[in-house]
Amino acid sequence: MTAENERTTHGHTSASAVSEYFAPQPTPTAALPDPEPLLRNLTRGVLEVFAGTREVDQLARWLAEEPYHRLVVRANLAARARSARGAPAIRVAYTILSVHQSSPADGIVEATVIVRGPTRTRAVAMRLEGLDGRWRATSLALL
Repeated sequence: MTAENERTTHGHTSASAVSEYFAPQPTPTAALPDPEPLLRNLTRGVLEVFAGTREVDQLARWLAEEPYHRLVVRANLAARARSARGAPAIRVAYTILSVHQSSPADGIVEATVIVRGPTRTRAVAMRLEGLDGRWRATSLALL
């Protein structure tokens, strides 16, 4: 079967070809902006979500589906814990100490952002992938 025959049947495009066409399209690194500002801002945003001073939806544009849903769950757990302790959401000043990034493949950045807060220093590990002309976090972990 030829490639053209796999894509069309009786003049119609197959469902798999249509879903592939509408799926997120990889974008090469050269066509994307410097990822460091996003790494810094997304790290701050994630920490603010956990602190209860930012809504998860404000970060949705930069998160793939899985890390978005995991962040929603963690934010809800943090809100419940604050409520149980009677602690209000407090805006905390974080200082980004360093951003370490590498590119294992074109259109992919893996990074660790080290952040100092008022009580402790933490790390945020992230994987960004170039999709549809912009960086999106496809993996996110607060360490």
